[in-house]
Amino acid sequence: MNTTFSSSGSLNKQETPINQFFQEVFALTKRLFLQLIRRPSTLIAGVLQPLIWLILFGALFENAPVDFLPGGMEYGRFLGAGIIVFTAFSGALNAGLPVMFDREFGFLNRLLVAPLQSRSSIVVSSVVYISTISLLQCFAIMSAAFFLGYGWPGEGGVLLVLLTLLILVFAVTALSLGLAFILPGHIELIAVIFVANLPLLFASTALVPISFMPAWLGWLAAINPLTFAIEPIRAAYSSSIGLGSVLIQAPYGDITGYECLLILIVLTMGLFLVIRPLLNRKLI
Repeated sequence: MNTTFSSSGSLNKQETPINQFFQEVFALTKRLFLQLIRRPSTLIAGVLQPLIWLILFGALFENAPVDFLPGGMEYGRFLGAGIIVFTAFSGALNAGLPVMFDREFGFLNRLLVAPLQSRSSIVVSSVVYISTISLLQCFAIMSAAFFLGYGWPGEGGVLLVLLTLLILVFAVTALSLGLAFILPGHIELIAVIFVANLPLLFASTALVPISFMPAWLGWLAAINPLTFAIEPIRAAYSSSIGLGSVLIQAPYGDITGYECLLILIVLTMGLFLVIRPLLNRKLI
């Protein structure tokens, strides 16, 4: 067994690789949070933009007829689920920016030549950081929706919201980290973020159901990953709808809540499998 002696002469066991890995993840994650504390505008902007959408669209359809939406759901409650998912999606889409800046300023190269137990800690720390920030932002939007009178998830609904958001955040974070190693610089990554953000929001069921859309847009919404996250969260806000119920009446068939979650899990695993060879090439 490998051992080391402390300055006092006492005998200490050498730390295990797992402990070293977690220490690396903790240190790198702490660094990201310190950067956030020094520049809190990122966190604030991530809450303000969805909050403005929630208030404006909620006010726009405040006087809509009771039967405006299928099932008679109030539009503010309908909108809340979409804005919550949009908040998580936008936050996770920015996951690659800290890595991209580290690439450009040379800090990533310093990490790669450092005696790390595992360079996977670089990726894991980014996932932990973005997941925490995204959930905090989503909780802020959920609280704002509650105070605006749009309700709170029913019994067990909070766990469903948390699970759905985590799956979505993992998937989008994997995509963003892959882009951070493919694209040449942060300007290109920011351009992709701006181009992808709003079209994916509007081409989903965040603002209106599929039945309101033209056929071509309905098809896009029915294959949009955001839709598969929005509908389970929307069900969590309704005590009369369960995961076994049909949540999406897509042009290609009906999809239940369980199938929505399964699609998100498969998508997340697929994205991590796709970017893993890329990360191995860049980090080894």
